[in-house]
Amino acid sequence: MISDENNQGVAAGTPWQKGPIPLEYAITGLGPIFVRIDNFDYFKAMMEQVLLFKEVAQDGSFHLFETGEGGNSAQVIVEKNVILPQARQGYGTVHHAAFRVENRAELDGWKERMQSLGLPNSGYVERYYFGSLYTNVAPQILFELATDGPGFMGDEPYETLGEKLSLPPFFESKREEIEKLVRPIDTIRSTKEFKKEY
Repeated sequence: MISDENNQGVAAGTPWQKGPIPLEYAITGLGPIFVRIDNFDYFKAMMEQVLLFKEVAQDGSFHLFETGEGGNSAQVIVEKNVILPQARQGYGTVHHAAFRVENRAELDGWKERMQSLGLPNSGYVERYYFGSLYTNVAPQILFELATDGPGFMGDEPYETLGEKLSLPPFFESKREEIEKLVRPIDTIRSTKEFKKEY
């Protein structure tokens, strides 16, 4: 857990208002992202020259990179580590890290940039709730750029968000098959009132 109380840069998110945690201590987001890499020089060049991050601090083998306004939500901590073996995908591992972009036009600009620099990428991927662009920035490290919109509330109101499985239209014909594969989750909205733990 990283404190956001003195964070500069990208504003923190809004914590869950009705939970038992006092709002000043509530979780407001995820970040920074942590990457462990053996070929640090390559990865530093990728971060700075392709993705336009800047290295803003170093502590031993740890390097802090920021983009845009900076701050916890716009940081990547990179550890140079030549001892541990290369990661492999498995339970409990992270498949990819996603970064926000404003819209499709910005995403297309990134796609053109990657292509002009010879960096293979997925091209535009329609996710219905957002658009994506994926690229492997190093072995076993996949980054996604994803648009802010249109968002997850286009097909259900906030008051019932998450109570049923929402699918993009192109998967709706496979709903029965998909629902059989998804582990059951209790989505009944709790009516329990939480008292703040002061």
